[in-house]
Amino acid sequence: MNVNTAKLKNDLAFIWRFSKDDFKNKFAGSVLGTVWAFVQPLMTVVIYWFVFEVGFKNQPVNGYPYVLWLMTGLFSWFFFSDAISSSAACLVEYSYLVKKVLFDIKILPLVKICSVFYVQIFLLAFNTIVFLCCGYSIDLYVLQVLYYLLYMFVLVTGISYFTAALYVFFRDISQIISIVLQVVFWTTPFVWNIDIMPEAVRAVIRLIPTYYIVTGYRDSFIHKVGFWETPGMCVYYWMISLLIFFTGILFFKKLKPHFADVL
Repeated sequence: MNVNTAKLKNDLAFIWRFSKDDFKNKFAGSVLGTVWAFVQPLMTVVIYWFVFEVGFKNQPVNGYPYVLWLMTGLFSWFFFSDAISSSAACLVEYSYLVKKVLFDIKILPLVKICSVFYVQIFLLAFNTIVFLCCGYSIDLYVLQVLYYLLYMFVLVTGISYFTAALYVFFRDISQIISIVLQVVFWTTPFVWNIDIMPEAVRAVIRLIPTYYIVTGYRDSFIHKVGFWETPGMCVYYWMISLLIFFTGILFFKKLKPHFADVL
């Protein structure tokens, strides 16, 4: 094992331990503790189900009950939004580490993303169990969720490096992130069916990276469509994701020497 491989292994192990501690500390002091991390997204699904299916009388989608279609899409959104929201202030939250010369601060956004990832694992397992309980079979297409998780991980990492670096100098970025996430949520078909839109509108919505994520989750559980069946989409969305990823890293690296001075 060479020096670089050993260092990478140690860094991954440290991120794993650090993210678990961060996950626990997030709910420290509450009676139910980390249980809230799982209860909150499930209650959000119940609320949207009640509004859109009970209230607005939404019909089944592609032969699947609306609640299953809704749940599968929303679970992808929870990881995307929570990872971006929680990682923005990571440098300020752990400012005492930023000021340490020997601490590699570039792992802090990754710690926040991994902390949110634990909840996503639970939600995907819960989603699978609900499908089985409702009598729907689970096949190998479900495994491609790992592919979409990788895509989402790369995308949110790039965004998180950018927002975390910017937050140190411009604290209003948290409010901007909240607004942008609201816009992205309602312009992406997480809770509504894109088929109701005119083709011109659908063409624009398909350009949004989050469309690839929510469609991928539903392709895995509901539509049974492999990501390899749409190579054009794969190339386009990965180009966007990698561009954001490397831009975020370069932006973070450029501002890094000034973090300790501001904090």
